[in-house]
Amino acid sequence: MSGPDRDALVLRRSPARPQAAVLLLHGGRADGLEAPPALNLPALRMRPFATALLRATRGRPVLVGKVRYQRRGWNGEREDAVLDARRALAELRRTAGPVPVVLVGHSMGGRAALRLGGLPEVRAVVALAPWCPEGEPVAHLQGRRVTVLHDESDRVTRATGSWDLVHRAREAGARTAAVPMPRGGHTMLRDVHRWHRLATTAVLDALGTGPEQADGAGTGHVPLGSAG
Repeated sequence: MSGPDRDALVLRRSPARPQAAVLLLHGGRADGLEAPPALNLPALRMRPFATALLRATRGRPVLVGKVRYQRRGWNGEREDAVLDARRALAELRRTAGPVPVVLVGHSMGGRAALRLGGLPEVRAVVALAPWCPEGEPVAHLQGRRVTVLHDESDRVTRATGSWDLVHRAREAGARTAAVPMPRGGHTMLRDVHRWHRLATTAVLDALGTGPEQADGAGTGHVPLGSAG
């Protein structure tokens, strides 16, 4: 199936009675109206994060899924990645009910995740080398947990944009953690296990199933099943 009728939510694990969910959003391009290619490197970069999350939540009632984009780019005011993520969240609600959700996004997917961080079911956002243009909105993140990991040597998206967003989100009432990564660039390939570990820890902490801190990335606890 292709086109607008294609599901935006792709499930990696769907328990019979999920009490929480993690949704992954991969990167893309600033512009691109075409569909993502079959061999899509941004999507491939998120697979190890999904594997790490599946392993860390094994035996727990946590649904794990990813967003399927119809178009490759953000595309200015169209904000296609946000539209697809909204569709995926709607499908998730129909599948799992009103469970708390953690969004994990990279690059363009990080920007989309941050945009949707204020939705009632979203408990936290974990943004990996996110695309944070100047002036990105933050008021809707009040009360949410926002963790941002970024290598300051990233030449594709600017870490300074991430730190500015984290600062403004904190002033708006978000519970934030800014984690400078020593290596990895934009692709997160160097020191990849550290990226996986910190991202997974932030997700588990947000769901109330992990330690409160990891390498300085303190997070708040949200018990499973406490959506709303």
